[in-house]
Amino acid sequence: MPELPEVESARVVVERSALGRRIVEVDDSDSYVCRPHLPGELREVLVGSELRAAHRRGKSMWCDVGDVVLGIHLGMSGKIVIADADGTEVDGGDDWEFGRLPGDYRFARFSLTFADGGALHLIDPRRLGRVRLDPPVDDLGPDAATIDEAEFLAAIRTGSTPVKARLLDQHAVAGIGNLLADEILWRARLNPARPVGSLAIEEQVRLHEAVRSTVAEALHDGGVHTLPLVPHRRRGGRCPHDGAVLTTSTVGGRTTYWCPVEQPRLGN
Repeated sequence: MPELPEVESARVVVERSALGRRIVEVDDSDSYVCRPHLPGELREVLVGSELRAAHRRGKSMWCDVGDVVLGIHLGMSGKIVIADADGTEVDGGDDWEFGRLPGDYRFARFSLTFADGGALHLIDPRRLGRVRLDPPVDDLGPDAATIDEAEFLAAIRTGSTPVKARLLDQHAVAGIGNLLADEILWRARLNPARPVGSLAIEEQVRLHEAVRSTVAEALHDGGVHTLPLVPHRRRGGRCPHDGAVLTTSTVGGRTTYWCPVEQPRLGN
């Protein structure tokens, strides 16, 4: 699933390869992905405009297109593919292939065609992405890549919510998904089920440092899948530090892995 680093890679692809290109055609026929818009509504406002800027906060991306704001959410399996008229492609987003070869657009859920013959496609096999005008990005919390210590402490300081669930709350901190959350808590040596209100100030600070360093590393190295704990999140997987078999449970409604040695439950 695309988390902050994957969405940033998609944003960078749009910024580097699509800005300044004029839109001459739009395929917005997938009414589920383009909800609440009816087929043809996005086409009506986008054709004739140029892509002017690409932005991101957390896992949400949006583009300035002429005088309108176009939100593109990658969902669970989305990536952006930009194809030139000669067949050259660049892409950014979720780390998957599904056997896809250049020129295979079977899973294109939304497309922009440019005057120069190129195109931008939202490729999304699971069809859980979203394209809409004026996405509600103001409802999101501070971005996990840039959140400062004061903002972070204010977001997680009190309550009985498990710390993992708070990290996943996009209104508190934007951009952390299930894999990033497990990696961050493992680095911070905190049990994911700990109530946020039980964290001492030094633990809160350590958690903030883990958020910033983990996100920065994933951005630098190419995505969440490059992080050290992530490949071990499976039945029988072992902690990369001490070799202990990882414990798994459901926390905050999500499948969760942690090291029972380095991330003991409160009171253990």
